[in-house]
Amino acid sequence: MSRVYLDHNATAPLRPEARAAMVAALDAGGNASSVHAEGRKARALVEEARSMIAEQAGATVNGVVFTSGGTEADNLAIRSAVASGATRIFLSAIEHDAVRAPAASLAERGDVVVETIPVLETGVVDLDWLERRLEGYNVDAEGAFLLCIMLANNETGVVQPAARASDIARAAGGRTLVDACQAFGKIPVDFIETGAEYMSLSAHKLGGPLGAGALLVKPELSVEPLLRGGGQELRRRAGTENAPAIAGFAAATKAAAEDGGAEAARGVRDAIEAGLSDLPGVRVWGADANRLPGTLALTAEGFSSETQVMTCDLGGVAVSAGAACSSGKVARSAVLQAMGASEEEAECGLRVSAGWSSEAEDADAFLQVWRAGYARVTTRRNRTAA
Repeated sequence: MSRVYLDHNATAPLRPEARAAMVAALDAGGNASSVHAEGRKARALVEEARSMIAEQAGATVNGVVFTSGGTEADNLAIRSAVASGATRIFLSAIEHDAVRAPAASLAERGDVVVETIPVLETGVVDLDWLERRLEGYNVDAEGAFLLCIMLANNETGVVQPAARASDIARAAGGRTLVDACQAFGKIPVDFIETGAEYMSLSAHKLGGPLGAGALLVKPELSVEPLLRGGGQELRRRAGTENAPAIAGFAAATKAAAEDGGAEAARGVRDAIEAGLSDLPGVRVWGADANRLPGTLALTAEGFSSETQVMTCDLGGVAVSAGAACSSGKVARSAVLQAMGASEEEAECGLRVSAGWSSEAEDADAFLQVWRAGYARVTTRRNRTAA
């Protein structure tokens, strides 16, 4: 039986264009820091990739710093902001752990104060709260700050008002990090238009390889390296550039801009939502907000996240309970709780994420497996209640 993959937000399948670019780079060999012909060829691959990603993300070429992925890019931005004087970090209640964890670590050390921005029931960050908090903000008295806001949430797909948030922060004298890892390659992303100082990208969310990402940074800002060693990436990120992965990242970025996969993903998501609309006890979260085209977050009364994932997996469908970054654990969704879900609801969350490789038939496959599982759970619950 062929399986159906609906977990693109965890990792999208590798695009054939990315695979071909990586194989070519592996065959070419060479170290991009070497001055001989092989090294120059590797350097050319890296710089061509840098130009491609800068073009697609609306950044300057010299503002692209290649990293091992989105987590490193987020950490690099936060470290750089703190090294430049930030003593306070504002982050939304739905940020990814790649942002929350380094901020919490710095707070535990006493380097920064962290404040959490609430979100509305729609899943959109409450910018009215942020405006009130920053009205009359005194940098000299309260300290320079970094605002962290994701461009699209990894669990619900809700697109955030990053440009407006950056405007609010800038007016109060702060800088902004936009985590665009889930958004890049799925919706238009323009770093300059967001007004942010930093933006993180990840290759494997859009069909590139694991282990590649980038931090976009305004060229006039200094970057405090997480890794020290050689002078790679203009001394902003030491270590030999992973030319094959970087080439694959660029090829996937180009393919994502050209293939129209977002509409296919939207069709799968909308078909699944329609197929759930008649079921009592089922709720789609973020449905009233602008979302990524292929992302659906739902809760089903009495149908635990773990049971849903296992039911789908046994039925040949890959989905997840939320963020796939917790060492395989299925935990209560903090994102849904931030949106107003009860603990019981948050324990029954499921994320379905379609993408470039999805087909219309995937929706039918999911609905057949999932509805059968929900029917069994509902029947057992009714019998118990009787």
